[in-house]
Amino acid sequence: MKSMIYLAGAMLIFCGFANLGAEEIFVRANQVGYSRADRKLGLVFSKELLPDSFELIEAISGKTVFTGVALPVRDSSWGVFSNHATLNFSSWTKPGRYRLRVGSALCAPFVLGDQVYGPLSGSLLEFMRQQRCGYNPWLDAICHPFDGRSAYGPQTNGTYVDARGGWHDAADLLKYLITSANATAQMLLAYEIADPHQRQGFPDRVNALGQPAPNGIPDLLDEARWGLDWMLKLHPAPDQLYHQVADDRDHVGRRLPQDENVDYGWGKGGSRVVYFADGQPQGLLQYKSQSTGMANLAGRYAAAMALAFQIWQHSPQNKAFAEKCLQAGREVYVLGRAHEGSQQGNSYKAPYRYEETTWADDMEWGAAELFRATRERHFLREAEHYAWLAADESWMGKEQTGHYQFYPFMNAGHFRLYDLAPPKIKAELAAYYRAGIEKCRLAGAKNPYRAGVPFIWCSNNLITALATQCLFYELMTHDRHYRDFAAEQRDWLLGRNPWGFSMFTGVGAAFPHNPHLMTMELAHRPVSGGLVDGPVYERIFKSLKGVSISEPDPLAQFQGPAVYHDDIQDYSSNEPTMDGTASAILLFSVWQNCVGL
Repeated sequence: MKSMIYLAGAMLIFCGFANLGAEEIFVRANQVGYSRADRKLGLVFSKELLPDSFELIEAISGKTVFTGVALPVRDSSWGVFSNHATLNFSSWTKPGRYRLRVGSALCAPFVLGDQVYGPLSGSLLEFMRQQRCGYNPWLDAICHPFDGRSAYGPQTNGTYVDARGGWHDAADLLKYLITSANATAQMLLAYEIADPHQRQGFPDRVNALGQPAPNGIPDLLDEARWGLDWMLKLHPAPDQLYHQVADDRDHVGRRLPQDENVDYGWGKGGSRVVYFADGQPQGLLQYKSQSTGMANLAGRYAAAMALAFQIWQHSPQNKAFAEKCLQAGREVYVLGRAHEGSQQGNSYKAPYRYEETTWADDMEWGAAELFRATRERHFLREAEHYAWLAADESWMGKEQTGHYQFYPFMNAGHFRLYDLAPPKIKAELAAYYRAGIEKCRLAGAKNPYRAGVPFIWCSNNLITALATQCLFYELMTHDRHYRDFAAEQRDWLLGRNPWGFSMFTGVGAAFPHNPHLMTMELAHRPVSGGLVDGPVYERIFKSLKGVSISEPDPLAQFQGPAVYHDDIQDYSSNEPTMDGTASAILLFSVWQNCVGL
């Protein structure tokens, strides 16, 4: 463990540190790179006054190719660093591999070119496959073959329910429809909205089981199909939907998924509980959810299933599957109509759960996709109704929310309804998006990086959603006003942040080497592409049970309004999540395939 921490410290030096006497200078940039048409910004900071110029140099030769003015950031600071300057090299468009230099300080190398973000989906899908339950190709092992036995369902508690498959949610081994339906739908949306000529750029390196053998199907669709197959199992009858497998009894120590040893009442390593969605508060011990309905689950479920139909309806070998998905989407959507409100996650003996309270946005998305799939007018009317209910309700502009209270963190329903709606409703949908973005833009002005989110648990998911909403707004309205703001959020994720870390395991030059991920720790091998939760307010870090860091903290000098630790013990900032990673796949796909960069 200690050697890994020292490695992180070494990476900091590589990514932009120079000691000039008493003066320390740090340079940060997007470590993956920039498209030629991008606004290209780096950032330099120090406790002392900064040089007034910077250089763009070739990464290999060190030759200076561009010199620019370091523009001081005078309206904000971060932690102990009071001097920041923006390094704008947008006018340089020649493809290549470069670094930024200020004085003798250098940032990590990055690429400038035309297909910068396309390869990222392959890395992020590697993490998704590592999260698979049932057969896990990353481990080449079968796990949780006894999932599971029911609770709260129409049958006697303990009745067998086939809930095998799906994805482990994060570092633990739980499975949630709350997050999995969103991950599935967002991956399908990434494919559906890509220009048909661009879809051939999605990699095909594995088969349906995730094994290294191309099968003629984009890996993105293989992964989404894995989610769809599990979701279909959770809907065994027209009026039934299950939503969660296992609970916090899972948190009993580190183990590989195939070595499950938790006893949920049916023997160690045996069946795990499967919770039925009934729209009511649930909890088998002292902690109860505050559920009010199940429309949040139903809307996202319907969206995923209707998207599956849109993608596979004309495929002869997949037509029956597409029709099965559409029928399931219809049925579950009806359940949402009958039980408006939110089904939250369930805890057992810990106070933490998914605390979602929003649902109209999900029903809007589900209705919009069902209309696209069926052209039945009532779905369009219902989508417009739910859009009006959802409006601009969001985490955007707030300093604090419940955990996953406003989930998903970006309302894809507004985007998918937009081109179907009459002009008046189009204007309202655009205004809802714009209102949220503007709140975030004002929040971002408070820090030199223009990161426009509150630093609550899973702040990187918020950053991802914000950047995606900016791009969706542009696709809807053709207004590029927020393109640069979106780029600043993207660049934060890819290394232009105080710590100089890409927030994805295995991506960039400096990235999380010690994520809170027990499969990686116990298997003694890295996994690429997992988006970690991201920085949190220090007060949140100090308030959570069981969270800690090894000492000394190699990133201590970079902590400020928010803290990030590349430490396996910090589940608040360094735990990769399946749904955050899937949302990032959508973001980078839109950036590469839809907005013309």
